[in-house]
Amino acid sequence: MLKYTNNFKDYELIDASLGEKIERWGNYILLRPDPTIIWDNGNLLEKYKGKIDAVYHRSSKGGGYWENLRKVPDTWQIKYKDLTFNIKQMGFKHTGLFPEQVVNWDYMIDKIKKSNRKIKVLNLFGYTGAASVACLYAGASVTHVDSSKGMIEVCKENVSSSNLSDRPIRYLQDDVIKFVKREIRRENKYDAIIMDPPSYGRGANKEIWSIEKDLTNLVNLCLEILSDKPLFFIINSYNTTISSTTLNNLLITTVNRKYKGQVESGELGLLIKDNNLTLPCGIYGRWESYD
Repeated sequence: MLKYTNNFKDYELIDASLGEKIERWGNYILLRPDPTIIWDNGNLLEKYKGKIDAVYHRSSKGGGYWENLRKVPDTWQIKYKDLTFNIKQMGFKHTGLFPEQVVNWDYMIDKIKKSNRKIKVLNLFGYTGAASVACLYAGASVTHVDSSKGMIEVCKENVSSSNLSDRPIRYLQDDVIKFVKREIRRENKYDAIIMDPPSYGRGANKEIWSIEKDLTNLVNLCLEILSDKPLFFIINSYNTTISSTTLNNLLITTVNRKYKGQVESGELGLLIKDNNLTLPCGIYGRWESYD
């Protein structure tokens, strides 16, 4: 199942061609690389000459750098409905936000608001906290865990920009597996868990993470900190070797064995404005309770 959004007024995917995409983030037009774009729709630098504010150039040695063709602020804000996010030219082509995740933000907000009870959410590999902001906005209490101090600081900025600083949120710089194991010992429970695991990474103390080796173990550990009436369990992935069917099977053989509900999985995507194609942007797996 492919899910995409086309109602993000402050964001547009304008065009995509030959490994590059051109996007509008608020008032600024950025050109960034994307290796999944293998089709030819013309040279974007030439097609949009004079309209592009900044370009991210890949380096043959890894990483890359931003080139500002026009004046771009260090940080600017964009809104999605009542949520406000801070956009920055970050390392490795990122801006601090993944707009295709709008599908999940809307889903979480709807589920939490309709639950009519207090919901505790755990956001693992929380990055800059868009999902945490969405859950706070919906009325949940949130525990936000990431191994990067810098990403946690951006999350705090996003919470503040959305006027949610008075809501209950914990920010923790930690290795997610070690954190979950401690929560098991503490007998802390959560009604909803979100995770966006990287393909490969290092924790706060250089712990090595591999999605193929460690994801199943992490999900099984999380089963021990789910409450008696969990609301949802969401896994996002941008790993090209893992399919949405893989996440579907994982959730069926873990979460759904302990808590009977329903499992759904698929691709997330963005509509391309200039030609109505869809850019695939990762996969999701979702377990939710029946009620």
